[in-house]
Order: sequence, then C-alpha cells, then structure tokens
Amino acid sequence: MQTGLADRFGLAVTVCHYPTGASHYNPVEHRLFGPISINWAGQPLRSLPLLLACIRGTKTETGLHVRASLNRKQYKTKIKVSDQEMKSLNLKRHKVCPNWNYTIKPHERSSHSH
Repeated sequence: MQTGLADRFGLAVTVCHYPTGASHYNPVEHRLFGPISINWAGQPLRSLPLLLACIRGTKTETGLHVRASLNRKQYKTKIKVSDQEMKSLNLKRHKVCPNWNYTIKPHERSSHSH
C-alpha cells in the first residue's frame, strides 16, 4: 500500500464529493459564472485559447480577477480502492452527508518511529 498523504505530511485532508447527478461546479465557480458569461457575451467558443481568454478577461465588481489555465494531464479513471485500504484509513465522516464528506486524519505516530 502506498504511503498516504495524511500520514506522510501529518495533515488532515478533508474530502467533499458532489453526489451523483449534482453539479460538477463548486460554489466559487457558480458565483463566477455570471461575470464570465458577461465577458464572454455569447461569442462562439471555437478554441481552447479563446475560451481561456474569455475566462481570464473576467473581473468582478469587487475587483476579483479570474485566472485560468489549461491542464492537459491525462488522469487514470476507474481506480478501485479495496475494502482493506478503506479500513486502514483514519477516516472521520462528517455529520452532514457523511458518505460524501469526510476527513482523513494522519495515524498517530508511535513513539518508537523515526
């Protein structure tokens, strides 16, 4: 098993998933959709550079400047996590939507560990 991020760096990692069928956009993106749409103004988005330019050229009334970059990395899909791997996590489920929201905490380090 790979060394976990939480254990490796001693960090608590909070994970929040959107349930199946829910929006793939987070709340920040929802708040930016209006200003981006105004900047885009219905222009046909025929290329990735044009799309990025429309997003990058967006500024809100409160002075927020939007940054965007293209990520061409190919990510593995359909990676299965075994029941044993899940049981080994120091996972603490949240009260609200516990199947979708949880924190993975680092394991306590033994006083004999280096």
